[in-house]
Amino acid sequence: MKGTEDRLPTIRDFPELVDTFRQAGEKGLFVRWSRGPEADLRSGQESRDGLTGAALPGLSANSLKREPWWRDRSARLWLARRLYDYQHLRDLRGPGVRPWLLRGRELARGPDNEPLVVCEEPIAWIADDVLREARRLVRDQGAREWGPMDRRP
Repeated sequence: MKGTEDRLPTIRDFPELVDTFRQAGEKGLFVRWSRGPEADLRSGQESRDGLTGAALPGLSANSLKREPWWRDRSARLWLARRLYDYQHLRDLRGPGVRPWLLRGRELARGPDNEPLVVCEEPIAWIADDVLREARRLVRDQGAREWGPMDRRP
């Protein structure tokens, strides 16, 4: 993974995200909010529990695999929802944190039941325009009692 960040492409719009998702196949695709693959490699590909500081065996990430109950609903809305849920992590974790797509292998589950993965292949950064479109797609659903997974008061 060393030196990959400079060469890592950026997914610039939602159609490109959906195409990448379909071409890569869903299994083993994750989105991670961090300073990138090189920083995660330096950390030994481990995360820390925000509450206790305990070392976690893998990188906390979110699976992009559609669940069977989603059936034939829109891949676009599924991806929008997966990005929308954790956008607050950029602000919470500080400068340089942004989402990126990776192919990985799940090692365990974290304290919030999130997958803890080892990155096998960094795929792409995800641009801010994609995040804005994710917010719009989710808000267009009109679900007033539904929102991001942000725990901040």
